[in-house]
Amino acid sequence: MTSRPTDGARAVVIRGARIVDGTGGPSVHGSLLIDGGRIIAIGASAEADAPADALIIDADGLVASPGFIDMHAHSDLAVLRDHEHLAKVSQGVTTEVLGQDGLSYAPTDDRTMAIVRQQIAGWNGQPDDVDFAWRTVGEYLDRVDRGAALNVAYLVPQGSVRMLVVGTENRAATADEIARMQELVAAGLREGAVGMSSGLTYVPGMFADTEELVALCRTVAEHGGFYAPHQRSYGKGALEAYAEMIDISRRSGCALHLTHATMNFGVNAGRAAELVALIDAAIADGVDITLDTYPYLPGSTTLSALLPSWAAVGGPDATIERLGDDDVRARIRYELEVLGTDGCHGVVTDWATIEISGVANPELAGFVGRTVADIAAEDAGHAWSGDPTALFFALLEADRLATGILQHVGDEANVRTMMVHPAHTGGSDGILIGAKPHPRAWGTFPRYLGHYVREEGVLGLEDAVAHLTSRPAARLGLSDRGVLRVGAVADVVLFDPATIADRATFAEPRQQAAGIPWVFVNGAAVIADGRRTDAVPGRSLRRRPA
Repeated sequence: MTSRPTDGARAVVIRGARIVDGTGGPSVHGSLLIDGGRIIAIGASAEADAPADALIIDADGLVASPGFIDMHAHSDLAVLRDHEHLAKVSQGVTTEVLGQDGLSYAPTDDRTMAIVRQQIAGWNGQPDDVDFAWRTVGEYLDRVDRGAALNVAYLVPQGSVRMLVVGTENRAATADEIARMQELVAAGLREGAVGMSSGLTYVPGMFADTEELVALCRTVAEHGGFYAPHQRSYGKGALEAYAEMIDISRRSGCALHLTHATMNFGVNAGRAAELVALIDAAIADGVDITLDTYPYLPGSTTLSALLPSWAAVGGPDATIERLGDDDVRARIRYELEVLGTDGCHGVVTDWATIEISGVANPELAGFVGRTVADIAAEDAGHAWSGDPTALFFALLEADRLATGILQHVGDEANVRTMMVHPAHTGGSDGILIGAKPHPRAWGTFPRYLGHYVREEGVLGLEDAVAHLTSRPAARLGLSDRGVLRVGAVADVVLFDPATIADRATFAEPRQQAAGIPWVFVNGAAVIADGRRTDAVPGRSLRRRPA
C-alpha cells in the first residue's frame, strides 16, 4: 500500500540528529532532508541537496524517528471536529487506527446512526457541530480528507454491520444475513478500510457466534485486511477468549491483531506468560498475529459496559426502559454481586475499582474522579447511599448510559510481559472526552519511551521505536511509512531521549508530553518548537484492493 503525502510548504533539513530509523537496527548520527512530503536524503547529502530557503533544524541531542502509529484509537469524531488534535500529535502520533471495538459511524443508515451515536457517546460524546451526513466507509474517509491533524486508517466495525443487518437482538444470524454482512464488510474494505474490528463484550457484536465471525473474517482475508477483535473476556475467561480469536484466524486465513492484549483483574495477575505461550504456539503454527497494548494499569470504558449482555438487548433506549423494572434490577444485581456478568468479564464487581471519569449530565459532575464505592459510602441522604449497585443504576439512568469509567484492574507484570513481545505494537485506546479521561489519551507514546525505556529499561530505545512505527506500519500495509529511508513519506518525530515523558496524570489528564519539540505529518510540521501549528496535512490511508 502506498499513500499520498501532503507537501510541506518548505523544505526542511534536520541537522545532526540521532537517527532511529524504525527498523530496530542501531541508531546513527546524521541529517535528513524533507521536501515535497517525503524524505529526500539522509546523511551528508541532506544539507548539500537542500534548497537555499530550506528550514534548518538543529537536532543535536535529539532523536529523529518515524511518526508513531496508534493502533487502537477512539478519535473517530475528534479527527473531524478538532483540527488541533493536540492530544495525539503532541505525543508524536502521525497515524491513528479508528473504527475500533466493533462500533463506529460507518457503515450506517439513518436508524443505526442514531443508535450508534447514543451507544458510544461515552467514547466520543454527542457533538452538535458534526453533521453526520456520511453513511459509508468511503464517505467517512472522504470527510477525513477535507483536512485532519494526522493520518487515519479505518476498521469496518462488525457490531455496526450486524446492527444494520440483524438488529440489536440476541440471536443467531441466518445464512442470508451472514451473506449480507459479508457484502457490507467487503464494501468497506473496497472503499479503503484496512480490516474489521469487533467488540465482543458490546451489543450487538457480542451476539455473533464463532461461525459467523469466521465467515466475516474470510471476507476480510479475501480483501487483504486483518481482524482486530475486542474479545469476549479479559478477566476470568481471558485465555479461552484469546483461543477463540486465534481459532477464528486459523480457520478463516485472516491475519489477527489482538487489541489491548493483556490479562486483567486479580484472577489473571502474573499470567501474561500463559497468553504469550498461546500466541507463540499459534505463530509457530503459521497464524499471522500481532497485538497492541497501552503502558498503564487501569483500563477505560463506559459504565453501561458492565451490564450483562441480555440487559443491553434492543439498544440504549430499550436498556434504559428495562432498568426501570425492579425485577430486572434484582437480576442484574445478582449477576454483578454474586455471579460476575459477561460485562464484568466473569469477575464479581468490585466497586472500589470503578472510577467515574466523565459524565454527559452536568448535574453529575461532582462524581467525576471518585470511585462508585466511595461515592456510595460518603454521600449521605440519597436512595443509593451505602449501596454502590443502586448508585450504578441511578447513574446509568441519570446520564442515559453516557458515563465513562476507569477500571483499576491491571497488573504491572502482565503489562511488561506483553510489551516486550516481538509482535507487540502501541495502542492508546484513548478516550478524549470527559472531565478526567484516562491519561493514556495524552501520554501513551512518551510513557513508553520515557518511563519504560529510559527509566525502567524494559525495552531498548531502537526496539521500542520499532514497536511504535515499522511494526504497526507493516500490519497496516503501509510500505512507505514507519521507517526513515529515502523515498519514505515524511511522518517524522524529533524527541529528546533524556527528557521525553508523559505529563498527563489521572488527576490532570490533559497535559502535553515533555521532550517532543517537532512532529511532521506528510512533511508538514504540526508541532514546531513544541507548539501546535495550524497545519492540517493528515489524510485517510486507504488499503488498495487486494
